[in-house]
Amino acid sequence: MRGGRALRHVADGAPGGPVLRLFVRLVRRPLLPAVRIWRRNIQLRVVAATLLMSLAVVLALGFVVIAQVSKGLLDAKEEAAQSQAAGGFAVAQEKANAPATVDGPDATDNKAGRDASTWMNSLVKQLASGGQTAFEVAALGAGTGTGEEQPPGRAIGVRGARASGDVDPTASVPLSLRKAVNRATGAYKGFSQIRYTAGAGEKNPEPALVVGKRLTDINGEPYDLYYLFPLTQEEESLNLVKSTIATAGLFVVVLLSAIAWLVVRQIVTPVRMAAGIAERLSAGRLQERMKVTGEDDIARLGEAFNKMAQNLQTKIQQLEDLSRMQRRFVSDVSHELRTPLTTVRMAADVIHDARVDFDPVTARSAELLAGQLDRFESLLADLLEISRFDAGAAALEAEPIDLRDVVRRVIDGAEPLAEHKGTRIRILGDTQPVIAEADARRVERVLRNLVVNAVEHGEGRDVVVRLASAGGAVAVAVRDYGVGLKPGEATRVFNRFWRADPARARTTGGTGLGLSIAVEDARLHGGWLQAWGEPGGGSQFRLTLPRTADEPLRGSPIPLEPEDSRANRARAAADAAGSAAPAKAAEPVDRSPIPPRSPVAGAVPVPADPTALPGSGARVVTRPADQAGQAEQAGQADQAGQAGQAEQAGAAAQEDRAGGAGGAGGTGGADGR
Repeated sequence: MRGGRALRHVADGAPGGPVLRLFVRLVRRPLLPAVRIWRRNIQLRVVAATLLMSLAVVLALGFVVIAQVSKGLLDAKEEAAQSQAAGGFAVAQEKANAPATVDGPDATDNKAGRDASTWMNSLVKQLASGGQTAFEVAALGAGTGTGEEQPPGRAIGVRGARASGDVDPTASVPLSLRKAVNRATGAYKGFSQIRYTAGAGEKNPEPALVVGKRLTDINGEPYDLYYLFPLTQEEESLNLVKSTIATAGLFVVVLLSAIAWLVVRQIVTPVRMAAGIAERLSAGRLQERMKVTGEDDIARLGEAFNKMAQNLQTKIQQLEDLSRMQRRFVSDVSHELRTPLTTVRMAADVIHDARVDFDPVTARSAELLAGQLDRFESLLADLLEISRFDAGAAALEAEPIDLRDVVRRVIDGAEPLAEHKGTRIRILGDTQPVIAEADARRVERVLRNLVVNAVEHGEGRDVVVRLASAGGAVAVAVRDYGVGLKPGEATRVFNRFWRADPARARTTGGTGLGLSIAVEDARLHGGWLQAWGEPGGGSQFRLTLPRTADEPLRGSPIPLEPEDSRANRARAAADAAGSAAPAKAAEPVDRSPIPPRSPVAGAVPVPADPTALPGSGARVVTRPADQAGQAEQAGQADQAGQAGQAEQAGAAAQEDRAGGAGGAGGTGGADGR
């Protein structure tokens, strides 16, 4: 517990710790309703999972289809473009190699005086005229814009860019393609965008496939000829495929989600009906049944559920009738026994008062008769109280009380028995008020049982009563150092008429119902009554109550296992041995019980117990063989606690009376363990 508080203090002191927690709280608050719906609605989870998986499948299928269609369109376009460009390259080269037909007597040489620029313009127009917007043609001088120089002594050839259809050839032909065409022979291809000159208006760039090749002009000088094939139609076709796949995919996803919702609804609806009917059955409406239609698996489930509910109703009715008969029998017998018991008590009192005139044997018999009548009256009162708990007729009269006053009354009443046993009852934690809304009579009865039991089974050693309060809980722990509890007895000790040692003599006239009634009193308060023990090391009973009525318990200010238990002492000794100097390693270890420290005001309560049922969380530490002789040291503990008033102030006077067979402990006495 101290380690957990230290970690929390470190987290609080860390930079950004409170800010981070505030941020997490602000983020979680709007998400809590959605998370709650998600966790509780299986139909929503199934539909959402179907939606996500179908969306993933549609996306994967769409990517594959689009990739295949795109690859097919581009392959077809490239094949057609290369074929078209190859024909154009051949025609251009043939025109460059063809002899010139110049009229007049001055044409002595076929190529002499021919203008390469005029010829190139005519060539571009002729080649582009066959495209009819299927492609454009551009011609660039060798090395234009590539940064590469021609070899020395070679003519520059055709310079200047020419293109058809207002195409900007320099911006439309990629530089990488121009470099590839300039460096080697053959046709090369690449992807680019056709960009238009300012005179073409507001024409947007178009994706295109560009095919180029190095050729020679009419003067034998090199130039680059490029065919630009727009990919607008292919892009439109691909967009059409994408939109079709997206529309179909969305329709498929919605359709699959609707199908999943309908299918899951057919299964979830009967399950929800069964859950609702099961809740109503648990609330006591045993006549509820499922509506069964059809002969499928769901119908068979409904029939089986209805049959189970019918059998359950029958069994519960039988058990209720039997329990009602038993409670009525116990109540009737208890009430009917009061009249003869009163008569017998009057006669026994007369005989007991006159025992001084009897012989010793008769006087002793009179004393035994009075003692057994006391036990019989206590047993009768306990049976009546148990019958009220079983019938649900017990009522809680809660009011703010100081548990210190209750503990002092209990200890005052248990002092005669403690003096007779040679036991000293000590209190810790009574310096500050311990206020709680509780029924003083019932709390006093619980503490009386715990204190008297501790004195009875403490074998003359100290009994420590400890009080503490923290958060929304208050607690009273009663620690003894007697015979303790064996493994498994910490939960059975609250059973009716249970005894750890049937042969043990009862000096306080217990009835065996005291701890059972104490557990019911704790439950009536919404609290816990738990036990811990180890063989030969004593035991500790802890009563934890909410500070205010109807407030749920989240923890107890007192640990269930005391600090002076064998396990805690062993851990403390190990820690001390690990931190001690080598020179002190041989010093003898003090094996006396370690008294617990008083609770600190404002201390943080220990973590919540696993369940609010009294007795849960109780555990027993097995006694090691080598520590069997250490039980005699348990009475040296200097511990504190808080005790209540015991109604058996004169219980010590009854120890010379014979103990009858039966349970261990009672409302007015000690429960045997």
